[in-house]
Amino acid sequence: MREQLQELKDKALAELAKCSDQNELNEWKVQYLGKKSEFTSIMRGMGQLTPEERPVIGQLVNEVRGALERAYEAKERQFKREALEQKLQSESIDVTLPGRTVPVGTLHPLTRVIQQIEDIFLGLGFEIAEGPEVETDYYNFEALNMPKNHSARDMQDTFYITDELLMRTHTSGIQVRTLEAKKGAVPVRIIAPGRVYRRDDDDATHSHAFTQIEGLVVDRNIRMSDLKGILLTFARRMFGPEQQIRLRPSYFPFTEPSTEVDVSCYVCHGDGCRLCKHTGWIEILGAGMVHPRVLEMAGYDSEEYTGFAFGMGIERIAMLKYGVDDIRHFYVNDTRFLKQFANRG
Repeated sequence: MREQLQELKDKALAELAKCSDQNELNEWKVQYLGKKSEFTSIMRGMGQLTPEERPVIGQLVNEVRGALERAYEAKERQFKREALEQKLQSESIDVTLPGRTVPVGTLHPLTRVIQQIEDIFLGLGFEIAEGPEVETDYYNFEALNMPKNHSARDMQDTFYITDELLMRTHTSGIQVRTLEAKKGAVPVRIIAPGRVYRRDDDDATHSHAFTQIEGLVVDRNIRMSDLKGILLTFARRMFGPEQQIRLRPSYFPFTEPSTEVDVSCYVCHGDGCRLCKHTGWIEILGAGMVHPRVLEMAGYDSEEYTGFAFGMGIERIAMLKYGVDDIRHFYVNDTRFLKQFANRG
């Protein structure tokens, strides 16, 4: 059995030297150290030895097995070391190469326009007010001089939740809530940005959900000329210092008199082009003097106080400012479209 163990040891070490990768090494371990290996068969034959031979052969078996296990572990360490060196070499970093540019997100064009408008009016002494998107019928209509069954409600297709709850169709309800919170105090100078909802068909110029900014000023001796001055300042800061505005008579139930406001076309400078439909003017917002009934319902004496209000669609302002021809571009999250505004004011 001595000779048999020695031959097995020499054969196993010779085969081990031929292993070139971890897979072959695993096969070697099964063959020479596994439960069904030749080495295991020899150990089982020790029961046939004499009592005097067993300790001697047992010691030899342990020595051979230990030698094979140590040889196996050394070979395994070698393969692991070689694999690590190969990985480090293949994944090495050339520090002389230029660094990789990390993509940086930018503001959405609508967010950018909202911030620009807010900055303009904050500089004019306005405050920013907010209110709920799910509004009551009272604040969305009745407090704005549109009682139930009033024909003016047909101007705004509305998403109703219940008979008294709805998705707000404008941010004008914030104006009423602000006036009530002020409890007759003046001056009131606020802008109210926010998402609004109407049952419009989605097309190039309409969306069922869009963003508005409305403004309100209430104080003593507020006149139409004050409204015109504020809007002219806004137009010039938003579209350029040479812009002019035009006020056209219109109708809104919560203002009297009411007006549509146009800005001179910043492309053709009033000469007429495709953008302004050859009129030289582009409509940007609606405005007017606050209706006395709206003031009275909010707790203000319309004989002592007057005010003006205005409202604009952010998407329309953004489309005009950036030359976008389809409102839906703002909502599809196409990064190719959004990246165009990364460095634009």
